[in-house]
Amino acid sequence: MKIHFGIRREDKNPWERRVPLIPSHAREIIQKYPLELWMQPSSIRVFADQDFIVEGAKIEEDLSSCSVVFAVKEIPLDFFLPGKTYMFFSHTIKGQLDNMPMLKKMMELGNTLIDYERVVDEEGQRLVFFGTQAGQAGMIDTFWSFGQRLKNLGIRTPFEEVRLSHQYGSLVDAKESIKKVGWDINKIGLDPTIVPLICGFTGYGNVSQGAQEIFDLLPFEEISPSDLESFFELGNYTSNRVYKVIFKEEHMVKPCSASQKFDLEEYYDKPERYQSIFESYIPFLSILVNCVYWAPQYPHFITKEYLRKLWEREQSPRLKVIGDISCDVEGAIECTLYATNPGDPVYVYDPIAKKALDGLKGRGVVVMATDNLPAELSLESSFFFSDALLPFVPAIAMADFSGDFKDCDLPYPIKKAIILYRGEFTPEYEYMKEYI
Repeated sequence: MKIHFGIRREDKNPWERRVPLIPSHAREIIQKYPLELWMQPSSIRVFADQDFIVEGAKIEEDLSSCSVVFAVKEIPLDFFLPGKTYMFFSHTIKGQLDNMPMLKKMMELGNTLIDYERVVDEEGQRLVFFGTQAGQAGMIDTFWSFGQRLKNLGIRTPFEEVRLSHQYGSLVDAKESIKKVGWDINKIGLDPTIVPLICGFTGYGNVSQGAQEIFDLLPFEEISPSDLESFFELGNYTSNRVYKVIFKEEHMVKPCSASQKFDLEEYYDKPERYQSIFESYIPFLSILVNCVYWAPQYPHFITKEYLRKLWEREQSPRLKVIGDISCDVEGAIECTLYATNPGDPVYVYDPIAKKALDGLKGRGVVVMATDNLPAELSLESSFFFSDALLPFVPAIAMADFSGDFKDCDLPYPIKKAIILYRGEFTPEYEYMKEYI
């Protein structure tokens, strides 16, 4: 008799069209293992129900026969059934308040929770993620935001031809559009009032790499953070190029003690010993793309107070747009007041009034803070994610979750990602009890 495993339909918002397993990978699993895939029907999923049916999957509303259910986004409370195992992005490991009722419900029902975000190798590198696609979509939407903001200010640029990520048929189409912007910059140049156009990237991981992949389609030169000030002083720049700066941790923080040297491991272990110095770079940037991991124990890199002083000091600061791809509300970028969505991706943060203004008009800096960016590239995201998840699916679907956690026979990266086991926190996640 075959074991049933399921895939839940995504319904958190109308933009969510991704799927954790693509049809061809479903066929591969069904043919190789004693498994049967049941999927909830969906009218918006990037692959039609029929695409899965022809590969051997069953479309069923009721997934109660499935011992393991995969999803992408958070799951509503009424979906959980006693004793079942669920794998999805739970967004709980930082104690996110909105998802604590969900976590509590899973504990009450004795559920096992496996979180994609915590699937890591022995070096701690994530193995199953959408980071690259978040960076790609985030950079496209940041370019759109920049073009529209400047147009609103009466400055015409090739960026105003850029569309939002979800408005392109594919990533290939989007890249061709960005290449056209690059061609126009190279041949025609940019308005002198915005030259040099400098884009700063915080971080250097998958998200940053995805964002830079899009940025690098333009004619660009890279500047080191230490050279930013002299770059302006020398004036050795042109309207036919754009410029990028990549900020690592050592550029963004310094030890509180003057006698202490920067130590990356110490910064992550004891961030209270460090303070942000990132704001010293802000006057030079036209666009900031935030791609860093952040948690409450780390410093804010741009504070509301700094922005207030900047706008009081300068009538029109260079910084026009912040693309906050990481999207931690009032986190690394303190003026990220709330997350936006693909249909309404931006607001203007007024640093004097300390409030958000809908749209692209008003005093301040435009903030693009869409929290579901990979969904805008649903096809590419699903292919990429499914390829990473595929090697683990059979072991998860066929695992015996009835015994003790220590005896559960799963690959190391998956066992590392189990937050709840039969309703109890596993040893690595005991700290989360304080959030419940």
